[in-house]
Amino acid sequence: MILGKVQSLPETGLHPVLMKALTLALTKRPQEKSPGFCALQGDNIFMNVMQFATQPPEQKKAELHEQFIDIQWLLGGEERIVFGIPGSAHQCEEMHPEEDYQLCSEIVGEQAISLKPGMFAVFMPGEPHKPGCIVDKPTNIKKVVIKVRANLLAV
Repeated sequence: MILGKVQSLPETGLHPVLMKALTLALTKRPQEKSPGFCALQGDNIFMNVMQFATQPPEQKKAELHEQFIDIQWLLGGEERIVFGIPGSAHQCEEMHPEEDYQLCSEIVGEQAISLKPGMFAVFMPGEPHKPGCIVDKPTNIKKVVIKVRANLLAV
């Protein structure tokens, strides 16, 4: 997991592909977009703008990905993301390869971070994460999830 702020992208030390994904997303001005899908570089890099209410973490399941890196970028509100290291997800449901996700009920040794607007968290394949959790009380958030095909980092 990598944590940063979009306002200070040059100092983040991100891999150039992740930097490009965030830069492409910034040019689309997601804070002005309605919820929905937006292609950034074909099916290799794309984003989903979302708006929803945060929930208690015990009411949510963790997600895992195999093919894509998740960049969770908060635009408005406050969000807690519970996460774990690779191999810490347990009680997992079947993998949905077409949508590249698997839901899991438990993260052993879970950690948590709180995001404020302008912050982002990067989750690599195999890192379980449970976004959209309450920080202090339920609140409406707006965020962007940028999906980056993981094999782009190997090129």
